[in-house]
Amino acid sequence: MRAIRVTRLDGPDAVELAEIDEPAGNGVVVDVHAAGAAFPDALLTRGRYQYKPEPPFVLGAEIAGVVRSAPHGARVRAGDRVVGLTMLTGGMADVAVLSPDRVFTLPDNVSFEAGAGLLFNDLTVYFALSVRGRLQRGETVLVHGAAGGIGTSALRLAPVLGASRTIAVVSTEDKGAIATAAGATDVVLAEGFRDAVKELTSGRGVDVVVDPVGGDRFTDSLRSLAPAGRLLVIGFTGGEIPTVKVNRLLLNNIDVVGVGWGAWTLTHPGALAQQWGALEQLLSSGELTPPEPVVYPLEQAGAAVASLENRTAQGKVVVRLRD
Repeated sequence: MRAIRVTRLDGPDAVELAEIDEPAGNGVVVDVHAAGAAFPDALLTRGRYQYKPEPPFVLGAEIAGVVRSAPHGARVRAGDRVVGLTMLTGGMADVAVLSPDRVFTLPDNVSFEAGAGLLFNDLTVYFALSVRGRLQRGETVLVHGAAGGIGTSALRLAPVLGASRTIAVVSTEDKGAIATAAGATDVVLAEGFRDAVKELTSGRGVDVVVDPVGGDRFTDSLRSLAPAGRLLVIGFTGGEIPTVKVNRLLLNNIDVVGVGWGAWTLTHPGALAQQWGALEQLLSSGELTPPEPVVYPLEQAGAAVASLENRTAQGKVVVRLRD
């Protein structure tokens, strides 16, 4: 089968399209139609992720496709359209074998490309807003990196989960158009976003900040929170891991909240199924629109991952394996 392999830890440009044997195993065997690309993929190509597989290994943690076979007792069966998580490698290949508890049916109104772009981002954001962020109806959500995968997911999901206003923070005007298309109520540039947010909210601030960027925006994000506001720490695509002076938390009774979706699923059996069940219902009903990912052919998987590393990606990035 075809697969995207990391043979040396020299970054996205070094990944290779190779012919390898199909994987063996007793899980759910899926003919992969599309695979999501995520920021951890870029880190894995350089050996900088906390999980460090030895090369050669196949990239890809989230897939969409059709079940070829499934063990007795699995929630899916041969012929089902599904999405699934490999956790964390093996997805960018013609065939993947997944644990039965990480495979879920894909609604008929969602394409394989959109399905492959749902799992990491939408599940993370759903968990961030509903569980860790305690989002309440009528609240205002500020979204950093709003033109990226997590950002566009937050802009799609926050209104469905009750937010009355979403303020997108972007680095360029072009990215602002992406955020608007994803549903942002307002768009501001990263440079000077704190003053812009203050003006937009008449000095009150926002209730929730979704932050997958980190870096030098962190302190101004804290200062942009309304009383009892929550800053959700999701990642550090900006490179620098910020620190917080905890006295700032006292001033307005604000929270800095860690969002470790993967760690949560490992310690809370059934959490994945519950989270996907909620998303599946929203997608099937049409209340939540699927993402419109940027799709690369399999031969350009390296470029797809590179777009995440160099922060040129606009929205979710997906690799297509089959039409």
